[in-house]
Amino acid sequence: MSPYEERTAPVAPFQKPFFRPQTMHHILEPDDALETFLAAQGAPAWRARGIRRWLLQQRATSFEAMTDLPKQLRERLAEAFTVLTTTVASHQQDPDGTEKLLLQLADGERIECVMLRDGVRRTVCISSQVGCAMGCVFCASGLDGVVRNLTSGEIIEQLVQLTALLPEEERISHIVVMGMGEPLANLANLLPALEVAESAEGFGISQRRITISTVGLPPALDRLTESCPRYHLAVSLHAPDDSLRSKIVPVNRAIGLDAVLAAADRYWEASGRRLTFEYVLLGGLNDAPQQAKALVRLLRGRQALLNVIPYNAVAGLPYREPSGAARTAFLEVLREGGVNVQVRRRKGGKIDAACGQLRRVSVGTASGEPVLHTQIPIKSTSASTAPKITPSQASH
Repeated sequence: MSPYEERTAPVAPFQKPFFRPQTMHHILEPDDALETFLAAQGAPAWRARGIRRWLLQQRATSFEAMTDLPKQLRERLAEAFTVLTTTVASHQQDPDGTEKLLLQLADGERIECVMLRDGVRRTVCISSQVGCAMGCVFCASGLDGVVRNLTSGEIIEQLVQLTALLPEEERISHIVVMGMGEPLANLANLLPALEVAESAEGFGISQRRITISTVGLPPALDRLTESCPRYHLAVSLHAPDDSLRSKIVPVNRAIGLDAVLAAADRYWEASGRRLTFEYVLLGGLNDAPQQAKALVRLLRGRQALLNVIPYNAVAGLPYREPSGAARTAFLEVLREGGVNVQVRRRKGGKIDAACGQLRRVSVGTASGEPVLHTQIPIKSTSASTAPKITPSQASH
């Protein structure tokens, strides 16, 4: 159903009727609402491409800034659409160049996203859900469970907000969907957003520079394989066997490692892209040499990279980073076993922006106590509420 209704006020000669939206629509949603609106105004269809260029490439945050549009059209666009549905509740900067945004959504919920700088690379880590239902025991994102899926527009808006942190001459170069939430539990909204990220009329980011991270939901991963096997895939293992993985990643109890690896193999066959497996090292839990040997056996014969991630502390959780000696011994076993392994460099650790530290509130005080930021008034209430996701729903 169209979000527009005809205004009943008299229409001046040679003017098209103005169609007023029943509710303010988020213009970053990748749908045909803008085209429908422009047609109702008698405006040429090519205006839509120009408007999207203003939003996604020229960093316009209001219709008034779109100076090549007729004034009346700008005014009517401002009545029909909202550009930004989020506000920046907190902006933190790490000395290593990492920046983290806590974004307040139109419904008052909050998410975090991150800009990572490494040489000329400008990598953004974005969220796909408010919270997370997967329950990984070391991760801050799931501490309060999952509230809802993000809309496609809210995912795109993270890219807009993060782009605003860069100088005019710089652009986002890489995207990792490794923030809050399980991306495969929100494929319906994530994939349209990534299409905008790839598009020449959007952010123009090569599909080879986009990575989707998942704990491994085989039915959803198979849907990704069938519909869109062009992105890099990173599968979070965190353990070499089901017994331990089910303790660290509780959703594994209903899935099992064999099913996860089989689905990942099918994705590799369809995409031709090397798989990445992620393994967060938790001191005294999954960092023993025998677990490294089990990993060697598990990954043998696969064209894959193992990304080892030393644990990043989360306030209130009992886990710890492994000792230097334990990490060295673990890595030696892997390398001697022929595993292609790398250790992720910690970025953003001083602002709780590293792997596993993103959450719905900011945690950054010296005492480690949560900092609940003051509510910020929101001008728009257009963000829609997606269904809540549970692990069982995500697998269907």
